Amino acid sequence: MQIAGVDIYVNHPVLHLGATDWVPLSLALNASPAASCDTHVAVRVRPQKGLIKVRLFTPSDDPQAQHPDPEFTTVFDGTLLLPDGRIAVGDVEQQTRFVHRVGDRGQFNVRVAVNAPGPDVSAVDIVISDSSK
Repeated sequence: MQIAGVDIYVNHPVLHLGATDWVPLSLALNASPAASCDTHVAVRVRPQKGLIKVRLFTPSDDPQAQHPDPEFTTVFDGTLLLPDGRIAVGDVEQQTRFVHRVGDRGQFNVRVAVNAPGPDVSAVDIVISDSSK
């Protein structure tokens, strides 16, 4: 079920998502479509050509609920530590930032999928659930 969505403009080809604190300097994409650490994921996206559509979902069995696009390619599937129970999504310069509460603090299962892995990403779907459930 979709719980949030935002369109973000990026100047650089990197979108960060994860904890609301600073992204570690050690998190580098290199040539990968995504890279992660225990608190953040960096996703390669298309810069300066338009908005990047980001949608946030929780798992749902309701057939009437809006679900992530099944045609998207998963670039990250793992856990993230969200110390304050909020997930932040934004550009690398932190000029544009969206924050949404997803639960209490702790570990969350996160799956990130994109419409076209690599430098042409214009849409990102994030599915998040509490790992203790």
